Amino acid sequence: MKNIFEASVTNEIIGRINQLSPESKAIWGKMSVAQMLAHCCVTYEMIYDETHPKAGFFKTLIMKLFVKNIVVGPKPYKKNSPTAPAFVIKDQRNFQTEKKRLIDYLNKTQELGGTYFDGKTSNSFGNLTESEWNIMFYKHLDHHLSQFAV
Repeated sequence: MKNIFEASVTNEIIGRINQLSPESKAIWGKMSVAQMLAHCCVTYEMIYDETHPKAGFFKTLIMKLFVKNIVVGPKPYKKNSPTAPAFVIKDQRNFQTEKKRLIDYLNKTQELGGTYFDGKTSNSFGNLTESEWNIMFYKHLDHHLSQFAV
């Protein structure tokens, strides 16, 4: 798994994002490209903006037992996998706005570095290691950028 905390990897991801256009079409799934960018921003909103509530004890336990290994494990996501309700983007979004937000979040994450995230609490999974944060960040972005053929 590539390390999103390395500048070269962050720059590679940003380069892939910059290959997208408002007319980019998905190979699978129902999201527009702007919705996909907004969807990818949700992870970072949960960390930096605290706009999403933390899961309660019972939900966190269920998420740890049944979902965590899918999200932070090395296996790629399957196409058309279900997502958590907070990640569902139903309304139309502005491509340029969402693209800028995602790139800004990526730059902030890379600047903070992996040690900032080591032991940091995820809204859904409790404390994660630096490696688990990296996998979650990189795998999710790679999955959706591949969805749009970049």
